Amino acid sequence: MTLSELRAVILAAWFTGIHFTLAEEGLFYTAAVYEHQVLLNPEPKVVVGRKAALQHMDRNLEVFEKQATSAARQGAQILVFPEDAIHGFNFSRVSIAPYLETVPDPGAVTWSPCADPDRFQNTQAAYLNILHHLTELQVFSQVLHRLSCMAQKNRLFLVANMPDCQPCNRSLNPLCPADGHYQFNTNVVFSDNGTIVARYHKQNLYFEAAFDTPPTCEYVTFTTPFAGRFGVFTCFDILFREPVVTLVKDMGIRQLVYPTAWMNQLPLLAAVQFQRSFSYSAGVTLLAANIRSAAMGMTGSGIFTPWDALYHHDTEAETGKLLVLRVPVLDPLLLGDAPERASLKLVPFSGFPKVNITEKTEFNAFQRGLYSGFCLKEDSSCNIQSTPFTSTMMYDKFTLVPLHGKEGNLTACDGSFCCHLLFQKTNSSPEEEIYALGAFDGLHVVHGTYYLEVCAVVRCTGLHQESCGGETEHAHTLMDFHLHAAFSTEHVFAGVLGSGMTLDRPDKSGWKNGRFYMSRRGMSSGLVTAVLYGRVYERDSE
Repeated sequence: MTLSELRAVILAAWFTGIHFTLAEEGLFYTAAVYEHQVLLNPEPKVVVGRKAALQHMDRNLEVFEKQATSAARQGAQILVFPEDAIHGFNFSRVSIAPYLETVPDPGAVTWSPCADPDRFQNTQAAYLNILHHLTELQVFSQVLHRLSCMAQKNRLFLVANMPDCQPCNRSLNPLCPADGHYQFNTNVVFSDNGTIVARYHKQNLYFEAAFDTPPTCEYVTFTTPFAGRFGVFTCFDILFREPVVTLVKDMGIRQLVYPTAWMNQLPLLAAVQFQRSFSYSAGVTLLAANIRSAAMGMTGSGIFTPWDALYHHDTEAETGKLLVLRVPVLDPLLLGDAPERASLKLVPFSGFPKVNITEKTEFNAFQRGLYSGFCLKEDSSCNIQSTPFTSTMMYDKFTLVPLHGKEGNLTACDGSFCCHLLFQKTNSSPEEEIYALGAFDGLHVVHGTYYLEVCAVVRCTGLHQESCGGETEHAHTLMDFHLHAAFSTEHVFAGVLGSGMTLDRPDKSGWKNGRFYMSRRGMSSGLVTAVLYGRVYERDSE
């Protein structure tokens, strides 16, 4: 690290109220995330008073208190809570009003609600503009105060999600809502002395009628004394370029906090499945905290580095789960230029080749039979004729080709976008299972609009082609494979999911001759899904 870079980090930490003391203990820190079984308002569309809203939120905050204490006892230096975990969801713009507090901009003011609770007496004042007929107005920032004291008491950085109200003037701002204020889905970050050090308003809302999209996208970071810089984003943001890809690629952020309320959908977008893929492919540490709700299919949290993961996925137990893990610092400003730390400085979306590969592509190596056991392209015994078919997967119409026999060399195309697979089944499954290679190139338009290029090997849920693309968590078939395609985007998320929601990762992945590939051999659990999930951000508006 240069002297100027070190000064910049120290100054950034100082101005956020943090005393910068870098522990050189191998440049590691201890992170925690909590998957919370949120206690919901059973009638979120019904307007209640501020007192009732506080009583509701206090029940969730009491759980937060216990988990923060437990995390601190295990050495956690940063703790992330889920999206919507304090107040719940499915509110209207009016019914969320008594839950709102105004979170001041930490870039403009330095404030610890715990140390100075009376400094801002209007953090709930906008409530009057929304519901004139209610008289239970509390101008005290109760939720901010409690979270701030939680961070201070346990001496850890704390990330929480809450509803935020920001006043605006329609005569000066044509984007200002008709009622004269914005309502935001907001992440708030507190330092270990209780100071608010970051505030992020969610950019990509997911059917959230209570909230507004920010007038401009926010790129929010904060600095810690133990790990350097972190970026902040929320839930549905993970599928879009802004703000997270800009944080990673343009701003050099390699550590991210991620509150989410994610509903699982297999075979491609279960929570921990995509969290693992994002961390691996972007080359970042991801601290992901999800809601726990069996009725809504919500579970899946974890602490992910590009190499390892500690995660939780449980569709049955109705309890929360605290995860704590020691992880390496990835902030390039702290890693410096030391040769022994070079392996920690990853290039996002470049893949992870584990060996030096010659100019001949990895795929060509498979073709030449250098990987023993895989069939050659010209070997007719392992190229049984497969007829393409179409099936709906994740609401998109995929073109699929069935995997016949124990090994094969297949291609599936959606228009000019083609996916290529070499595979070999390495066990005799006790149950008959069928698999298919699928390709999709197009605009996804259900529950969000975004452009995809996807190659996926999926275990079908039944023994008929119509079942390919359905949801299953289990498989018996072990499979070695090499999957690749010529993507038009560099943003390809590679993922391997094993039976029982076992998160695997490719042995190798990367770009060769304009194609992105991944390979995996020796899986210990049956293959559920192997996917290269390409996001073509620039075509989202088509």
